[in-house]
Amino acid sequence: MRQFKIIVEKHPDGYVAYPIGLKGIVVGEGDTYEEALADVKSAIQFHIETFGPDVVETNRVNEDFRV
Repeated sequence: MRQFKIIVEKHPDGYVAYPIGLKGIVVGEGDTYEEALADVKSAIQFHIETFGPDVVETNRVNEDFRV
């Protein structure tokens, strides 16, 4: 099982979530943080099952920082 960093953003009309480290566009949305997170997790699983493991970026370098 792989782990992905997921970004969840609050917008005026709900929440949008997307993963870091996948090729292609994978987005989840919902009225709440939890709904957006559940939606993007489902979308990630569907994306990998549909397009195969090659969509997972293996040579990505992640660095966390605060501004």
